[in-house]
Amino acid sequence: MSVYLHCLSHTPLIGHVDPAPAVVAEVDATIAAARERIARFDPELVILFSPDHYNGFFYDIMPSFCIGMAARAIGDFGTAAGELPVPQALAEDCARSVLAQGIDAAVSYRMQVDHGFAQPLEFLLGGIDRVPVIPVFINSVAVPLPSFQRARLLGEAIGRFARRLDQRVLLIGSGGLSHQPPVPELATANEHLADRLKGSGRDLPAAEREARTQRVIAAARGFVEDQHSLYPLNPEWDRQFMATLAEGRLSELDGLGNDDLSALAGKSANEVKTWVAAFAALSAYGPYGVDHGYYRAIPEWIAGFGSISAAPLR
Repeated sequence: MSVYLHCLSHTPLIGHVDPAPAVVAEVDATIAAARERIARFDPELVILFSPDHYNGFFYDIMPSFCIGMAARAIGDFGTAAGELPVPQALAEDCARSVLAQGIDAAVSYRMQVDHGFAQPLEFLLGGIDRVPVIPVFINSVAVPLPSFQRARLLGEAIGRFARRLDQRVLLIGSGGLSHQPPVPELATANEHLADRLKGSGRDLPAAEREARTQRVIAAARGFVEDQHSLYPLNPEWDRQFMATLAEGRLSELDGLGNDDLSALAGKSANEVKTWVAAFAALSAYGPYGVDHGYYRAIPEWIAGFGSISAAPLR
């Protein structure tokens, strides 16, 4: 029984709107060091917690949580496309275990995932197909959203499942810290966009997907020029959040409501529940310690960008 955790912000803007070369080099060095530590750990299974950005999950059926029995990455924003190596029988066991522990999680045998899943697999493992992976979706943009408490309980249930395995398990939490890129909302969408959010956006025409990509890139460039063109980043809250996880005080976040979080750190900050779930899974193995924490607010990527590793105390 062994486990290692790494949580990492993702951003589709890497390579499209980049900060100064020194900042890019700093982030690259942080990721390279994490990739080296993970290679030494040599994981046999990855459990990856990530959100979606209306690329695989839509309002035709929007679960709070979904465990993938099979998954395909769409390759948005230049990330890798293709099938993820999901061990179906093991994923089924995971879903059964989670349900038996009282956590309602949907399952998908045709999960479609975007850069939120693909990017950490590429950055930390060298590709989306290197290690068997169980993908776990946590709804972070489509209201109504699950609470911090439910995300924590999901993570604890998955951690108890993973703890029983005779495998080296890598837990990954993929999500931004403070940020609010131009993600559409059903309440304010026009008829065409509402139809996309309700499911027709699952297979966007190439021209429409490119237009969507360019809108995000344009928003990032505008944010660099004017930090009030989008919801501002909140480095103070980001660092406080990372400290809360590092100190094992996960349950203290249970009382933070979704609207309160959005007001503090932007609506897409709800992605941090992927970090909470990953740390909660780690906590099922016992007390843990963190190391190699990194943080920088990067407007070019519309992200409070963080990276942190953790492992059980020996």
